[in-house]
Amino acid sequence: QVKLVESGGGSVQAGGSLRLSCVASGMTDSRYCLAWFRQSPGKERVAIATFSSDGATTFYADSVKGRFTASQDHTNNMRMLYLQMNNLKSEDTAMYYCAAEPLGWWLSKCYTAAAEYDAWGQGTQVTVAS
Repeated sequence: QVKLVESGGGSVQAGGSLRLSCVASGMTDSRYCLAWFRQSPGKERVAIATFSSDGATTFYADSVKGRFTASQDHTNNMRMLYLQMNNLKSEDTAMYYCAAEPLGWWLSKCYTAAAEYDAWGQGTQVTVAS
């Protein structure tokens, strides 16, 4: 069973930066979609970055493209996911979640719908003051 634990949220002024981290364990399949989602009060949970564990595919939402960078690191049985967020804006204020889902070898893109993911982190709040 995949377990995800996030850290790194907080409050920052507009134009500032934050880095979110997510420790992933229990990944036994050969390939995974790894993703960062965010959700504002009263709104849907939306994908802002997705990437495959083998590095073959990456997606960024237009709202964060050029400002956010997702990356990963793999050591022993643990995988670290990171989301570097630069030039933050007030509209980036949300709860941020990491997610993971096995990805079949025949698929060339990762899922962007929240419903496709079964494993989720607990969420970390990011607040950007204008």
